[in-house]
Amino acid sequence: MKDRIKEIEELALAEIAASAGERNNVEALRVKYLGRKGLLTELFKKISELSSDEKPEAGRLINLAKASVTKALDDKMSSGAEVEEVKDSLDVTLPGISQRPGKVHPITKTIQEICSIFVSLGFRVVEGPEIETEHYNFETLNIPLEHPSRDAFDTFYLKSEGKFLLRSHTSPVQTRFMEKNKPPFAIIVPGKVYRPDATDASHSFMFHQVEGLAVGDNIKFSDLKGV
Repeated sequence: MKDRIKEIEELALAEIAASAGERNNVEALRVKYLGRKGLLTELFKKISELSSDEKPEAGRLINLAKASVTKALDDKMSSGAEVEEVKDSLDVTLPGISQRPGKVHPITKTIQEICSIFVSLGFRVVEGPEIETEHYNFETLNIPLEHPSRDAFDTFYLKSEGKFLLRSHTSPVQTRFMEKNKPPFAIIVPGKVYRPDATDASHSFMFHQVEGLAVGDNIKFSDLKGV
């Protein structure tokens, strides 16, 4: 697997270096190597065939190759961009162009609205770190070592000895909260999560979740339906 990753990376970098800087050429190479069915993207699908010891390293090498090819494509696109010359001097007597004020991003607005609804129902908004440990991201949630979600194919592992990763869900905040707080309580956890999905119209390597947790006496399924 390591040799194949290196081979594809070197082939991609050579093709990018030899290509013209026109947008169409660069985009064609981007699709060839980084698209949903690209050569580097397809390598992620083969990680499941490796042993559990080989998977994290293979995922790391593919992500490094992906970053290297992405940078080369961006550099090639920049070098081929045409810069238009400004021929006319600036006329300071012309009226200025008014700037439109910024607005709240639709995702932020949506999360704020969701949180306000749950707060009105008695829930508390809790947040946690986006860089997590395997302990909180998996083990405290009873996700066993052999579970597919722990593969490098489904998780961004960071290069460190402490087994750090970008959290793949917001659930680690639940156990962090429960370690320091006693029931009864009702919380919601909004936040960004990360998974190495190929980007398309309905997938992204970063997206948002909002999840809730209520612990107390006499809580029933009807309470969940009521909320």
